[in-house]
Amino acid sequence: MAIYLDNAATTWPKPESVYREVDNTLRFGGANPGRGGHQLALAASRLVFDAREAVAELFGVRNEDRVAFTSSATEAINVALFGILRPGDRVVTSSMEHNAVARPLRVLQDRGVQVIKVSADRRGFVDPAAIREACSEKTRMVVLSHCSNVTGTLQPIEAIGPWLRREGILFLVDAAQSAGIFSIDVEAMGIDLLAAPGHKGLLGPQGTGFLYAREGLNPVPLIYGGTGGNSQSDLPPEQMPERLESGTLNTPGLAGLKAGIDFIRKEGIAAIRARETELLEHLLCALRGIPEVELYGPLEPHLHGGAVSFNLAGRDPAEVGFLLDHEHGILCRVGLHCAPDAHRTIGTFPRGTVRVSPGYFNTLDEIEHLVAAVAALAAHPPA
Repeated sequence: MAIYLDNAATTWPKPESVYREVDNTLRFGGANPGRGGHQLALAASRLVFDAREAVAELFGVRNEDRVAFTSSATEAINVALFGILRPGDRVVTSSMEHNAVARPLRVLQDRGVQVIKVSADRRGFVDPAAIREACSEKTRMVVLSHCSNVTGTLQPIEAIGPWLRREGILFLVDAAQSAGIFSIDVEAMGIDLLAAPGHKGLLGPQGTGFLYAREGLNPVPLIYGGTGGNSQSDLPPEQMPERLESGTLNTPGLAGLKAGIDFIRKEGIAAIRARETELLEHLLCALRGIPEVELYGPLEPHLHGGAVSFNLAGRDPAEVGFLLDHEHGILCRVGLHCAPDAHRTIGTFPRGTVRVSPGYFNTLDEIEHLVAAVAALAAHPPA
């Protein structure tokens, strides 16, 4: 059986409870939430409420109504950026961002928003002092990924957010690679806007995600339409979360998302992180022992999320990924990982890297199989 090491893209497998809840909702509770008074519609509404409450509890959100469900972290980021920024606003971000941040900011730049990129170091770290310096001019928002999807570099947002809060600068955090793996408290960390997907560290299905917007922030909707309430008006509702939730929500997906969060709470984020750290420590140490391997990002597991990028000397990463898949049954990802600026930062543009990303359900035996496969490829270069 293949060894899945692409958890930075989508975690797999999921907890059994996630499969069960998605199936159960599709079979026995497939009505529209908020779109009727009959028992199935009410049950669907209760499910959405429970999922929203679970998200709020996990991230320290005091009012669950400030959590709006989306189809992905990408949609959530777009809602936050296009819903708040206006021509003339100034935004500070970093050179380690995913295209989910970089591309909407590029479009907004063309519309008159000033975008300042703070360069990270070769390990992918963004210095909080550099963020503060970049904000010396009047700044509307800082946008940062909590954890890099290329190098796994964990940014010290807890040293950035409270300072931004004191300065009156909005803080949008892309938690695509950290939600469910690291503890995040939006109040303690000074986070005004938090975007996360359901299908990665939260262990839910694809097609789910959320945006948290603190009290007083009401982004202009990205999508307009029916919300199940105020049907007599052709204007969108003012209140959250309905303001940002036009159209039918992915109820089966949200049932799975809640099941994923319930699993995380039962296991404990600390235990999940400890398990993944053990795998990372073994992987990083073993790969460092192969002379032909060049590793990127931090080598200390406590500074590292789940993504590990490497290259083999003289080998194209696409070739290495192909051989790992077809000769060794190891599933990983190669290339630029939708983050070209991050690869420019670490010196791997335009070839990219081989990225492996262990998850909670991987084993040490699987990591050892990967290391043996990489060592075999290094020992037998193409003629």
